[in-house]
Amino acid sequence: MPNDRKEWAQRFPEFLVEAETLLAKTEECLSHLQLISNDKDAIDCMLSTLLKLANRADALALEAISEFSLHIHGLLNQAVDHIDLHAQALDALKDCLTLMAWQLELIDQTTGQLSLDQSEQHSLIEAFAFQVGQHQFQLPVSTKPLSLVAWSERQA
Repeated sequence: MPNDRKEWAQRFPEFLVEAETLLAKTEECLSHLQLISNDKDAIDCMLSTLLKLANRADALALEAISEFSLHIHGLLNQAVDHIDLHAQALDALKDCLTLMAWQLELIDQTTGQLSLDQSEQHSLIEAFAFQVGQHQFQLPVSTKPLSLVAWSERQA
């Protein structure tokens, strides 16, 4: 884990390349699921990739990306054995992945800040939850809000 802002700034470009690669992999999994609904290998690949992305983002204190990825992972993981990943569910998942890719591009590379309205993440997570049969889904109360904390704030 970086010890200071300079180290964070050096590690961020590497993270960004890896995050883009991981998101591309999730999109490959999604494309596969659009062809073969509920394919266990594609779902497992999606789950492991989302978890890896969340862990990498967390290591740099990019909580909005980490938490968003974990919420998607949690919903997909809960839904695997209980539902059919129909076209609307896959469209909702695609919307989540598209927003995450867009947010990665907007992270300030110097400060790690991401100025965003959390409501879009929340509404996309809720839409995906609804599509996978989690009608009572609510964001966990115990988690931090979906926002980034500057690296300097995390060190405090």
